[in-house]
Amino acid sequence: MKRRTPVVVVAYNRERSLKRLLKSLERADYPNVGVELLISIDYATNNQHILKIAEDFSWRQGKKTILYQKENLGLRQHIIKCGNLSLSYGSVIVLEDDLFVSPNFYNYAISALEFSENLPEVGGISLYNHKLNVHTRDNFSSFDDGYDNWYFQFASSWGQAWSKNQWEGFMKWYSEKPNIDNTEKVPAYVRSWSEKSWLKYNIAYLVENQKYFLYPKISLSTNFSDAGTHVGNDSTIYQVPLLGTTKKVYSFSKPEDSYSVYDVFYENKQLHNILGFQNHEITIDLHGYQHKITTRYLLSSKILDHHIIRSFAKSLKPIDANIIYGIDGNELWLYDTRKPTKNRFKMDTIRAIVYNHKHINPKDGFRIYLHFWNKRMKKVFSFFGLYKT
Repeated sequence: MKRRTPVVVVAYNRERSLKRLLKSLERADYPNVGVELLISIDYATNNQHILKIAEDFSWRQGKKTILYQKENLGLRQHIIKCGNLSLSYGSVIVLEDDLFVSPNFYNYAISALEFSENLPEVGGISLYNHKLNVHTRDNFSSFDDGYDNWYFQFASSWGQAWSKNQWEGFMKWYSEKPNIDNTEKVPAYVRSWSEKSWLKYNIAYLVENQKYFLYPKISLSTNFSDAGTHVGNDSTIYQVPLLGTTKKVYSFSKPEDSYSVYDVFYENKQLHNILGFQNHEITIDLHGYQHKITTRYLLSSKILDHHIIRSFAKSLKPIDANIIYGIDGNELWLYDTRKPTKNRFKMDTIRAIVYNHKHINPKDGFRIYLHFWNKRMKKVFSFFGLYKT
């Protein structure tokens, strides 16, 4: 029996964004069965134009329903209300209005939902594929182990799907009003997000319950980050390549079969096995973001004064491939933190920058430098009353 999964568009006051998303939905591929579209619009005194866009949009795939909220819910409560639709439909695909989807997004979402139905480790499905480490702002990619998916202890807000069971698990935990402010297992950056964020709670739920979102290797959604209530300026920083075909049959891995399983800090959780340690014996910190180390052994990109058991190069990409393939070098270190030893190595700053970027055009680099220098000088001059904005 075909899964009856609706597409839910979450809209508020971004006219251009909503039109663009609806156009990408119109171009996508769907099964022969009817697919319901629900457009949920949060209340505002000046968003009748958004309601008109939703009303005028012709949806040929099935039933179209407009859910116009009677009061302003805010982003967190709005997403939760949309997620709750999975309880009656059995599953749901949720898309915020500044997203854009691949022609194959629906087929992927249904395939991933059906595959993960009986996998208790999976807390949700992401349509988006991260290419940026949000903690360090470094480029990121998951290790390619031959499957079409990877696992990440980081819930997705840029295109996601939940089955009824996946959503119920989160809501049961959420209903207990968890306080995550001092939960050090959740990154400080995530905990610092506004209380309007539903995402930080979904991430904390995954961490506390050892669950993951199933992510695609090739993204089925991308993010325009249009200016709005929670975004100051348009940005391309979160844009990622989209799958451009509908002729794709997915081969998914289970977590226990995958070499591409990542924790909330973007660290590969299989590396402790490769190095011959139990999970509780070692901390993996290749991205240099973790601050509180409680284990005896540490694999890190930081130059620290501990005894070096083994060192690796930082040459292959992604960074964890250097450990998986055992590439020798002096840029990533396996430490015994109980043995203080002076570290004689120095950080090669230029090499570190070049590793994270394919190429920096000198002319562009100078233009960026001038841009930020001018902005800083304007602030200084304004402070002394020498520059009027």
